[in-house]
Amino acid sequence: MSALDLAGYLVAALMTAVALWRMPAALWGDEEDRRRRALWGCYAGFAAALWTKTQVVRVSLNNSPIVDLAVLIKHYTATVAILAILGYIVAIYGTYPEGGTVPRHVRFARLIQHVAAKASVATLILLTVLFFTVVDRSTPSDRFVSDHAGQWGASLYMTVFYLYLGAASAVCAYQWALATANAPLRHLRVGLGMMTAAMFIGVGYTVSRTLFLWISVVEEPTAGFARGFDKATEAAQVLLFALFAIGASIPAFGSGWRRARLWRAQAALHPMWRELMTAFPDQPFAPPASLARELTRFGTPADLRVDRWAADIADAVEKLRHYVPDGLLPAAREAAGSTGPEADAYWIKAALAAKAAGAEAGEAARFDTRPAADQDGEVAWLVRVAEAYRSIPEEKARGLLV
Repeated sequence: MSALDLAGYLVAALMTAVALWRMPAALWGDEEDRRRRALWGCYAGFAAALWTKTQVVRVSLNNSPIVDLAVLIKHYTATVAILAILGYIVAIYGTYPEGGTVPRHVRFARLIQHVAAKASVATLILLTVLFFTVVDRSTPSDRFVSDHAGQWGASLYMTVFYLYLGAASAVCAYQWALATANAPLRHLRVGLGMMTAAMFIGVGYTVSRTLFLWISVVEEPTAGFARGFDKATEAAQVLLFALFAIGASIPAFGSGWRRARLWRAQAALHPMWRELMTAFPDQPFAPPASLARELTRFGTPADLRVDRWAADIADAVEKLRHYVPDGLLPAAREAAGSTGPEADAYWIKAALAAKAAGAEAGEAARFDTRPAADQDGEVAWLVRVAEAYRSIPEEKARGLLV
């Protein structure tokens, strides 16, 4: 197996994995979420097309009773995928009020999608007619373009498909270049930039192969040159699909990374939060449970749960101020050797020990609340406090009360 064939399997597997990953949200998500459905249709269509290009599938289909069947199936599925990607471009712009002003680039995208929907049907019909009439399929091919170099029928057939593919690639490159320039977040810019680069490669791919085919009709190239050109452009297409699959997935990876950080915050906050809620059982909405049970309360989003825990901790600390003397704060700072999160952790653990020992509630003791620019900043601080809290021995914290 050549390196190019191996790369073909890898990029087909990558596109399939992304399609499967996206499938639940596309099939069972909000019925009005056209964007996810369109993007999934694009992934699924291109995945099917890429598998027809892999060595085993390609050879099996091309040597079937319908000679070169892999080529026709590949172009069918790719045409559907192209239509889906144009639908995705329109969907990401959302809707506009009836009679309101619609930006020019949005109107352009909608027009292209409308034209492409009709053109795709005509393209599929024309490809089918040309495939069974003018394409020389007397001998099964392995690399369709290089094996049919110099044949006007195959050149005409491929030109029809490349016109559709090249026009769609140019539209996507233009639209995504605009979106890249206006993307507010870095991971969006990176993802859109990779998708834009993929579409520019697609334009170059279709133009170069169309020119090669028609030049070959005028002057047939050597077999070695035709095969080398075919491999070079196929390698470019492998790069194209890799950039597209990864680029379109980066925004979702950004969301996944945020969810992972939220899960980490919950794991860090849980021990301290649970002990505070045990000390004040009337405060939480529900009795504190184990970390596994809390993480599987799927009715509450992770970001909402973390925000609630942060508020619970702040409220519990405010209540603990009534059970300790003013001298606890400087003692906690001295034990921690700083005024950082370790000092807060010492204070909380010692205050919990005082309440557990039966201290009477009195005047509120001094405790410096850390101002945060936003909720994320507050959670980040509490995570550091909670991590320090777990490492403080109970006896050492209780000793601060003496």
